Amino acid sequence: MEMIIQWIIIIGAAWFVFSRFMPTKGISNITTQEAKNKFSEKNGAQFIDVRTPGEYKANHRKPFKNIPLSELANKSADLDKSKEVVVICQSGMRSMKASKILKKKGFEKVNNVKGGMGAWV
Repeated sequence: MEMIIQWIIIIGAAWFVFSRFMPTKGISNITTQEAKNKFSEKNGAQFIDVRTPGEYKANHRKPFKNIPLSELANKSADLDKSKEVVVICQSGMRSMKASKILKKKGFEKVNNVKGGMGAWV
């Protein structure tokens, strides 16, 4: 019986770790170059920077609009769910969290910029 409980705990822990690192369906990871290419596309994509206002002020790119990750769930109603969204942060971790939030809120096409502003050349 003790062995069964240990296996259940191991399987549960493995599932938890696995689920955190698996890409979420409907979220694309794109490079900074692919994000730059979207600037000139005529699809009306929405560009969101989820860093803090201080980080955004110190270094940002147009046309990214600053909506800090902590405010995204509330301010997502201001965005168009049918339009493509490109999300960036400093390293790509917060923007992945933001992408998952947007996907759960019903956004159709969400792109996370791999490496974030740290990879911007």
